[in-house]
Amino acid sequence: MKWLHPAEVGYTVRQMLANMGLGARLFVRLAFGTFSSFKRFGLIRDQIHFLGNYSLAIIAISGLFVGFVFGLQGYYTLQRYGSAEALGLLVTLSLVRELGPVVTALLFAGRAGTSLTAEIGLMKAGEQISVMEMMAVDPIDRILAPRFWAGVIVMPLLAAVFSAMGIIGGWVVGVLMIGVDGGSFWSQIQGGVDVWADVGNGIIKTVVFGFAVTFIALLQGFEAHPTPEGVSRATTRTVVMSSLTVLGLDFILTAMMFTI
Repeated sequence: MKWLHPAEVGYTVRQMLANMGLGARLFVRLAFGTFSSFKRFGLIRDQIHFLGNYSLAIIAISGLFVGFVFGLQGYYTLQRYGSAEALGLLVTLSLVRELGPVVTALLFAGRAGTSLTAEIGLMKAGEQISVMEMMAVDPIDRILAPRFWAGVIVMPLLAAVFSAMGIIGGWVVGVLMIGVDGGSFWSQIQGGVDVWADVGNGIIKTVVFGFAVTFIALLQGFEAHPTPEGVSRATTRTVVMSSLTVLGLDFILTAMMFTI
């Protein structure tokens, strides 16, 4: 067994602390630049279109197929206990509480997060960021902040689309294909879903996930080595770190929401 040299351990720890410090400084600058970012809302609007519109297809189609699967699985599970009429409630609660925010965040990280990292990394490799700094233009305010707040705004909207398509998919399978009573399907949803306890908690999750995934994507792009290999590694780290962060935050938020 090969033991690490103390110098290697020290170097690794120092790099981790340096990366944490860089991430903390970047987050503080993004937070304090909120007002100036929204003064130029056109930049945020363009990024909302870029991140949201181009992620809409995969989010909607994925939500529909997830609803199909939940409709089938939920029906055959509830049928054992004579509760097939509660299929709509099962599908809706599963989507708005858990699957909608989590799967949307994972898909967003794979689709939009990687594009953000690659875009920022290529701008760094092409020395566009250095040129902006030489022209006394803050790249964080001009490039990173609009993309950051666009990701935070877009994530709840995409999660709502995912959940809506999932409910439609569950209705198609349960009502149209299997034959569950349509009135019972929708009435169970209306009577059993609480706006704050269920939908509100899901919205809180999506906002937190939007902060985390977008920040990780921008940080990895901003830290990427200005080479093709460095940009490709940064995009890989974005997917891995975002996925693990989303799953970890989901556990923490769910535990807090059920205990408070």
